[in-house]
Amino acid sequence: MSTTQPAVTPRVVPPPSTVNERARKAKKALTSPWASAIAVIIAIIWTVPTFGLLVTSFRPELDIRRSGWWTVFGDAIAGEGVFTLANYESALFDSSTNLIQFFVNSFVITLPAVFIPITVALLAAYAFAWIDFKGRDLLFVAVFALQIVPIQITLIPLLTAYVDTGVNGTFWPIWLSHSMFALPLAIFLLHNFMKDIPSSLVEAARVDGAGHVKIFFSVMLPLLTPAIAAFAIFQFLWVWNDLLVALVMGGTQTFPLTVRVAEMAGSRGGDWHVLSAGAFIAIVVPLIVFLALQRYFVRGLLAGSVKG
Repeated sequence: MSTTQPAVTPRVVPPPSTVNERARKAKKALTSPWASAIAVIIAIIWTVPTFGLLVTSFRPELDIRRSGWWTVFGDAIAGEGVFTLANYESALFDSSTNLIQFFVNSFVITLPAVFIPITVALLAAYAFAWIDFKGRDLLFVAVFALQIVPIQITLIPLLTAYVDTGVNGTFWPIWLSHSMFALPLAIFLLHNFMKDIPSSLVEAARVDGAGHVKIFFSVMLPLLTPAIAAFAIFQFLWVWNDLLVALVMGGTQTFPLTVRVAEMAGSRGGDWHVLSAGAFIAIVVPLIVFLALQRYFVRGLLAGSVKG
């Protein structure tokens, strides 16, 4: 009885010259003058308002009311340009604004609201990625689905719970709210990065007698540094610039800088010299954080994107 072997279609491997040609075309498309020009235009559009705010914050009140910030270049050429720190002194130390206290409140709110969700998310992500327990997949899907819940519909139930427990008016409602809102995304991202770590590393650690605690601290954490840094930057910028949660959950003694600047825009909209200084004070810290940690941010976004 004869059997017929199925025909095997040989895999066609493109010659190296074809691969090199494709790579050359891709590189040319990504480094074209048009792409560079568009990137420069976008960068200018994003930078000009911030630069204008910076220049305005150093101009005297009379100059701000009399002309636009772009006139400083002509005034500088004519030798008439005047800059002052009085706007920042008024914004920071004037009794009617007193941004110093709100600036400190922003740090008190932001740092724990970054540390708490990262700590909890790391433990949860490790459990979802490397510990086999009943209902793991269903629970992970439920956590992932929480990302679609709008923050606005949770504010009133949360605030009611905080009032009933007696913690309203303190920093705890703001810390807990930001942590809860950040956890679904943090768990999802860190779980994906952990799943990309080769299982051979975990198995080797288990052969050496390491338990989950040892594996987590000795194997996972060193490899997850870019991912943790990337999410920390996201969370820091989100919490620092937040207005809604701080306004609803906070109190007079816990309001951050964003709430005070918003009040200044409403009550002191005519005092552009003070308002511009206060606005730039509010954005200077996120700018410093992003520029200082930019390399970790890029590494975190790229981590786990290529397997090999």
